[in-house]
Amino acid sequence: MELSPNPGKNLIIDVNGRKYARYPLRTHVLGPSDNIVETVERYVKEYLQKGDTVFMGERSVAATQGRTYPIDQVKPSRLAFFLVKFVTKSPYGIGLGSPQTMQLAIEEVGIPRLLLAGFVALLTKPFGIKGLFYTIAGPQAKAIDGAASYVIPPYNTHVTKAPLHPYKVAQEVSDRIGAPFAIVDACDIGAWIVGVSRGVNKGAIIGALKDNPLGQSKEQTPIGILREVPD
Repeated sequence: MELSPNPGKNLIIDVNGRKYARYPLRTHVLGPSDNIVETVERYVKEYLQKGDTVFMGERSVAATQGRTYPIDQVKPSRLAFFLVKFVTKSPYGIGLGSPQTMQLAIEEVGIPRLLLAGFVALLTKPFGIKGLFYTIAGPQAKAIDGAASYVIPPYNTHVTKAPLHPYKVAQEVSDRIGAPFAIVDACDIGAWIVGVSRGVNKGAIIGALKDNPLGQSKEQTPIGILREVPD
């Protein structure tokens, strides 16, 4: 089967004068019953070439670890409702902008860190400085995903924690497939590294995935192959 880009996405992107193809791979809906190492190997082995890097969205990695929760089963505390007020809302994703995702952040990184994040956000807001709440809360909090209508079921009604041990997981997958592997958090405003194996060019990954070629809606393509191509 020939691979093609998702609708509305370009196959090729230029990153600092070098061209990369981003091939999305359609999978079944991943969940706790899936072994991530075996799953990635199953879907990439037919297409993998020497020099490729494989990448995967962090929400799907977390799903295989059982770290997604029905939103109606997450009971936000009064502190969660309070801290949400300090989060800058974005049209590109919920992040920590809901009481349920904030409750997961409290469980993940603890109350003192989030209180500090809220305090700094409050002090800097009058100066038009945004995003410090996420910076101080840290990557484990930043990677938490909320429930959204555009997400593929059943995760449209789930909130998701960041994957556990992302660097260890990335290396385990890389060892099995024989190629560098990256776990990424991507949306329509950019991409961030969550965990990587040895051999991953982080700059190339971040630059090549800045337009979110895997999508985050009905595409059902949580895994992708990054391949440098000649001019």
